[in-house]
Amino acid sequence: MSNVGSNPVPDQGQNASTQEAHVTVQDDITGPLTTESGAPVADNQNSETAGVGGPVLIQDQHLIEKLAHFNRERIPERIVHARGAGAYGTFTVTADVTKYTRAAFLSEVGKQTETFLRFSTVAGNLGSADAVRDPRGFALKFYTEDGNYDLVGNNTPVFFIKDAIKFPDFIHTQKRDPYTGSQEADNVWDFWGLSPEATHQVTWLFGDRGIPASYRHMNGYGSHTYQWNNAAGEVFWVKYHFKTDQGIKNLTTAEAAETAGLDPDSHQRDLREAIERGDFPTWTVQVQIMPAADAANYRFNPFDLTKVWPHEDYPPIEIGKLELNRNPRNIFAEVEQSIFSPAHFVPGIGPSPDKMLQGRLFAYGDAHRYRVGINADHLPVNRPHAAEARTYGRDGFLYDGRHAGAKNYEPNSFGGPAETGRALWQPSPVSGRTGDHEAPSHAEDDDFVQAGNLYRLMSDDEKERLIENLARFIAKVSRDDIAQRAIENFRKADADYGKRLEAAVQALRG
Repeated sequence: MSNVGSNPVPDQGQNASTQEAHVTVQDDITGPLTTESGAPVADNQNSETAGVGGPVLIQDQHLIEKLAHFNRERIPERIVHARGAGAYGTFTVTADVTKYTRAAFLSEVGKQTETFLRFSTVAGNLGSADAVRDPRGFALKFYTEDGNYDLVGNNTPVFFIKDAIKFPDFIHTQKRDPYTGSQEADNVWDFWGLSPEATHQVTWLFGDRGIPASYRHMNGYGSHTYQWNNAAGEVFWVKYHFKTDQGIKNLTTAEAAETAGLDPDSHQRDLREAIERGDFPTWTVQVQIMPAADAANYRFNPFDLTKVWPHEDYPPIEIGKLELNRNPRNIFAEVEQSIFSPAHFVPGIGPSPDKMLQGRLFAYGDAHRYRVGINADHLPVNRPHAAEARTYGRDGFLYDGRHAGAKNYEPNSFGGPAETGRALWQPSPVSGRTGDHEAPSHAEDDDFVQAGNLYRLMSDDEKERLIENLARFIAKVSRDDIAQRAIENFRKADADYGKRLEAAVQALRG
């Protein structure tokens, strides 16, 4: 889409003009006010009435149009990750990874790809505060020459559950109770206590990194395991790490409470102002790489989202740099309406058997179709920037008529787009009967070992704050059996962990 013009905006880095090729920006702001259809508006101060002081007339098209548009200015907010901020940037390749993947945007050292990164909190609604104890979404869109590649992760390398069938139940416990209208400690700890796989992530969440000081001062992770495949068809399993170059900075519970009260928009404001002043945040991008043959006999299930791969087994290697250098022009158009789906792959990258990932391959796209509309991918922030989408999808809400009179079926003999015959990723072998199976068991599969390892890595001060944070929340539980079950999961992770937590809870509960 060609530009009509551009509004003057602060210089936000060398890539500030990149998005202008994809957004129609109105520059004639000095002419007469018009209706949406372009008719001049005679009076924008007074609605049309039947005589002086009489009732308003429905024939006042400008009034009706303004009110109707205002009523529809918001779309349904995200069920999770509703509260967010975003920025455009650049990913630069710093290492040769062509022996692992044929992805074009990773094909040579020095190659740059435009990106859009949306940060978010998970549980809060659109009007909630930034400085809260909650995981942070880290959703990254690469505008590659083979189409958009979306990497949807968090600021933690693990998650609370390992199967998407439990996700709605989990989120219901984090949201408002159907009776009280508030988040209830009983619901949270009842679910976590009955889902011991959450112990590792809960230890992350209630530790020092549970409340980042800003979006710039936290790491990001792809969290899931993904497939890379090279030109020869060899398969590798990978995990992504984005290590902040600004250094890790966190808020204590007390600092967060003060910040949330004084400036609910603290994280969004910090990111925007840093980019405006040219202090562009960067992350060093790393991957852990596992040969496909290792997966079957690895000591635990490598596709379990509640587990990390120990670095001594698969050391992270640097592959690139991510820089954020341009703010969105309009938060609603580019942050609220941005969509990310882990099903958006490019040649050389694909899914793994991770059961949480498999569920998200459907759920994310379905959420966007409901929330933004079937043509959400046509919006400037979402459509490919370095490629062209050529599909036979037609019509629907907000369809822009881009296909004109071209045929809407395939195959056809009128020169329409045709299949390539080459899959984006390599097939995975499957066997056995269909059924509601648990994930395959590995020698060291356990819900508690890695939570205990994380606890033992902490300093004494970090352990003390972790215990205090957990105890304050568990002490709010109304039933002793729910509180005790929650404590027992941490005791199974580490005896000292459970002993200190039990004592702290008992002291608070009297």
